[in-house]
Amino acid sequence: MTQPDPQTGSDPANSGGDFHVFDTTLRDGAQMEGLRYSVADKLAVAELLDELGVDYIEGGWPGAIPSDTEFFARAAEELNFKHAKLVAFGMTRRAHSSAAEDPGFQALLDSRAPVLCLVAKSDMRHVEQALKTTAEENLAMIADSVRTGREHDRQVFIDCEHFFDGFRHDPEYATLVVRTALEAGAEAVVLCDTNGGRIPSDITEAVTELRRRLEAVLPRERVRLGMHAQNDTGCAVANTLAAVQAGVMHVQGTANGYGERPGNANLFSVIANLETKLGMKVLPDGGLEQLTRISHAIAEIANMIPDEHAPYTGHAAFAHKAGIHASAIKADPALYNHVDPTVVGNDMRILVTEMAGRASVELKGRELGIDLSGDKEALDRITKRVKELESKGWSFEAADASFELLVRDEVEGGLPRPFKLDTYRVIVDHDPNGATVAEATVRLDINGEHGEAVEHRIATAQGNGPVNALDAALRSALAARHPRLAELTLSDFKVRILAGSKGTDAVTRVLISMSDGEAEWTTVGVAPNLIEASWNALADGLAYGLNRRKPSKS
Repeated sequence: MTQPDPQTGSDPANSGGDFHVFDTTLRDGAQMEGLRYSVADKLAVAELLDELGVDYIEGGWPGAIPSDTEFFARAAEELNFKHAKLVAFGMTRRAHSSAAEDPGFQALLDSRAPVLCLVAKSDMRHVEQALKTTAEENLAMIADSVRTGREHDRQVFIDCEHFFDGFRHDPEYATLVVRTALEAGAEAVVLCDTNGGRIPSDITEAVTELRRRLEAVLPRERVRLGMHAQNDTGCAVANTLAAVQAGVMHVQGTANGYGERPGNANLFSVIANLETKLGMKVLPDGGLEQLTRISHAIAEIANMIPDEHAPYTGHAAFAHKAGIHASAIKADPALYNHVDPTVVGNDMRILVTEMAGRASVELKGRELGIDLSGDKEALDRITKRVKELESKGWSFEAADASFELLVRDEVEGGLPRPFKLDTYRVIVDHDPNGATVAEATVRLDINGEHGEAVEHRIATAQGNGPVNALDAALRSALAARHPRLAELTLSDFKVRILAGSKGTDAVTRVLISMSDGEAEWTTVGVAPNLIEASWNALADGLAYGLNRRKPSKS
């Protein structure tokens, strides 16, 4: 568990005691539409979260979901957390029974998780209409469940479902629910905005008033509250921060904001804001700088595309496009970055587009290891060429490799090209049985290591489409002279019809991403002909890849 920084600037209640970072990616986050974890996936995510340094990892609902039961069984044998504690989620015992005899509660104990998180009703309307029991019995269910968990040496958290709705409807009863759980021995009582309908001012008002009521009857150190926010208003992170500033000592959220409907509070954004904005030390040393890497790694395991525009961890979180931004950043990066990107393991990027000025081009060149500051003429030429090409549909902000090739063409005479095209031809056959086969032939001069022509080759190959056939023919022609081609794989292929062009004769932009297993790069091609645009991007991508390990001349 981590300690708040005494210089937090938030409510005095946060100036002492343990602060909890509680992750529910594997339970609440798994309810996201289109997301499904295998047990192996969940084990891998749990290890990453422990590596980050969160205090609690909620693994699922054993006894209710078979795969979650399997997860806890395997976790007990396979996981060896360095920091986190594993949490089993479930319900308080059923009405008019006992926790000791409740099969669902016994399944939680059987999970061997050292921590239990029990959901309880705090809205009187849900008690009567959903549980179909009395206010008194609901309180008895909570107290009995907490005490039984404690008797079995478990830490127990209570999630007060629909708390903010219930507190607005009947503040006396909602307060009594929280008090009952705390008096029974709950580690903390978590206030849940289950419907996600609240905004920060609602949270501040409710938490402040709840604390006032509780501290009138309980020692202040026992009033340990938490926050669980859904994102239906887009305010989940802001609501969580508002709750912390109002005095809660426990925050819940999910990796990348995964969850039902619009999702949960993005725990990575919450953590970054607590540490960089409120001055609270909530992760172990070195944890915060792992935030971006772990965010992307969990997205890969979940088979989700990482959100490029996510705060702090997105690829575009510290990307600057406008020329005036770049001019200021050239003087001092802090002028347009709200924090140093490296603090969260991210990087600043300069996007080169038709909006770019010379400062953008110079800074981007610096990123690539090319110093343009002493060559004003080259800087002017490159800036002018970028603007001209961007106006015709080229997109260098998405194709760093194409930009590097352009810059090196201007200042170094270009990287050695593995070939010079003479001509290519593509034929697509569709037979009576419905099968389609593409065949491509390329005629080219193959160049040596330093770009000199060494032989003329003609190669033909088939593929499942015209671009695949061109790629195969080109590789066939070059393989003997450039064996490293076998390491280069095409990882993505995107086609975009450019705005303002219509119909089948529209101008097309193609982005091709390649990888050699160590790095990935993207090149762009633009032409009225889809095949020509693809060829341009493909040829540049292969040329860049074959030169990637060569030392820079800059």
